[in-house]
Amino acid sequence: MAFFRDFVVHTPEEIERIRVAMQMTAQVRDQLVELVRPGMSTLQIDMLAGDLIQAAGGTSGFLNYHGFPGNICISLNDEVVHGIGVANRIVQESDIVSVDIGVKYNGAVGDSAITFGFGELPKDTKRLLTATREALMAGIAAAVKGNCIRDISRAVEKRAMADRLGIVREMVGHGVGIKLHEPPDVPNYVTPVRGPKLVPGMVLAIEPMLNLGGNRITQDSDGWTIRTKDGSLSAHFEHSILITENKPEILTWPKTM
Repeated sequence: MAFFRDFVVHTPEEIERIRVAMQMTAQVRDQLVELVRPGMSTLQIDMLAGDLIQAAGGTSGFLNYHGFPGNICISLNDEVVHGIGVANRIVQESDIVSVDIGVKYNGAVGDSAITFGFGELPKDTKRLLTATREALMAGIAAAVKGNCIRDISRAVEKRAMADRLGIVREMVGHGVGIKLHEPPDVPNYVTPVRGPKLVPGMVLAIEPMLNLGGNRITQDSDGWTIRTKDGSLSAHFEHSILITENKPEILTWPKTM
């Protein structure tokens, strides 16, 4: 791992370990989506995620990270990110659920998030989920050798603005791989700072967080849960990618799909 002033380039040996941790993360993410049902508490979901992570052979990348008390982040409806599993929070048929998952294995860590619902979703909810997923993929498409971080940000922002969605500004993507958070930051909106040029060996977590309403957020009294200030729905999609000589490699893309 080579540290530069504002980014990290991973060695080939590190990248192989990172790939494994990322695939474990993708496996747990997709298993969890299949198993979550209305009527479950968010604490049950967190415990299930912990079991899935253990069964995969890893450990939670989030548990006790800066004191975080859960195996994963579980955020419902107007909760943007960092939601904590609790016994009295029951998932309803009408809810949308965001799960953000990190798995540590062999000195590396994966990171991925997805938002999903149940049954036929309302039109605006589907629009939010579709636009957020497409904003993620637009950002990934811009993550090519020679571009800069701001090119990723511009692509995400452009897709979000096409649906007039609020872009959360305080929460951004980041480098990842050996540590859960490595430089650089990857904002989901264009900033005056160009950011580092993308070079092979960089691993980035790109993660749009978009709202049906405005972009302002607030933090709950639990010290973790972030929600929209206006109570509007929020969606969160995240993949971790490797910058290569050609197109980016989506490390958290399920190999079975």
